Amino acid sequence: MEGLIEWLVAGLLLIGSLFALIGSFGLFKLPDFYMRLHGPTKATTLGVGALVLASMLYFSSTGEIGLHELLITVFLFMTAPTSASMLAKAAMQLQVRREGRTRGEPWKH
Repeated sequence: MEGLIEWLVAGLLLIGSLFALIGSFGLFKLPDFYMRLHGPTKATTLGVGALVLASMLYFSSTGEIGLHELLITVFLFMTAPTSASMLAKAAMQLQVRREGRTRGEPWKH
């Protein structure tokens, strides 16, 4: 049973770090503010959630209760989408400029 938990923790760590890397790369490479919101709110939230879940699984297998990790996960999944929604609404109110690709115009090569 111990080997199975180690494999699950390793898999969650790999998946979480892959999602966090993809989200960070999206935050860096996407052209405008509205597209950059997707990096931290979608992929990075899933990545950090998987990392915290791996931590919770590891420490619960050693006999400790992972209450801190559970609270981090709950607050992360509650606050990240809410803050992204508020940032998008504020950007629309301030009429932040969009890249041509986000307005539905064809891609320019």
